[in-house]
Amino acid sequence: MVPVTNSPQLWRERLPRIGPESNKYTRGHVVVYGGYPMTGAARLAARSAARAGAGMVSIAAATRAVESYLASVESIMVKPIDTAEAFGEFLASDKVASAVIGPGAGVSETTRTMALVALATGKPLVLDADALTSFSGQPTEMFDAVCGPCVITPHEGEFARLFTITGTREERALHAAKVSGAIVVLKGAQTLICAPSGAMVANDHAPATLATAGSGDVLAGVIAALLAGGMPAFDAACAAVWVHSEAAVIGPPGLIADDLPELVAVALDRL
Repeated sequence: MVPVTNSPQLWRERLPRIGPESNKYTRGHVVVYGGYPMTGAARLAARSAARAGAGMVSIAAATRAVESYLASVESIMVKPIDTAEAFGEFLASDKVASAVIGPGAGVSETTRTMALVALATGKPLVLDADALTSFSGQPTEMFDAVCGPCVITPHEGEFARLFTITGTREERALHAAKVSGAIVVLKGAQTLICAPSGAMVANDHAPATLATAGSGDVLAGVIAALLAGGMPAFDAACAAVWVHSEAAVIGPPGLIADDLPELVAVALDRL
């Protein structure tokens, strides 16, 4: 199957819109699961979600990590969460629209448990980085738990830890979406976005400057913001990948991930 080339014409009309009746909840509340002591990745994801249009963003983190997060965020709230039960109750609130688990979370049983708790709510969810690697060797546990809109964003290394699939890159990504029941965003110089339905889009818009630490955390936050705004998961993934790429295109020489959240807002405004 030949993928469709990613472009705004595919999804622009379904981007979340802000109107006179909008408020922080109608724009969507994104929850980012924050790890410790590596707090930078979750903060990048959270700031990116806010810049991409989420009306409210919270970082849910263990009590011991709260002071670290509070020292570096202002408009983003920090919620002390120490148990899987408390995390599930927080996500189940009507005020929470989507969640991100993975950036800086740590590869652990705790991360896997938190991911399963989030999946069980059926809320739109982005699983990235450590959340994916935490299911290495037992990926069907994650696949079987998918019961709502779910986007997974592996690079090739993370993909290989979850899937034993042969064939072309397109065939592998498409089969992974069908097996997992999730939207698969296989990151790379050309990023493939695949749906269980068989839809496949290829993004060739990304410049090489996106090959920098933390850029994937930004992408996860942008996807979550578009999901929180009510965008269908496949469209949200395609739009976020393109906007993320466009942010890098308009960015400065020496681009680093810290630059991207504000550039994402510029890229969205230009649309």
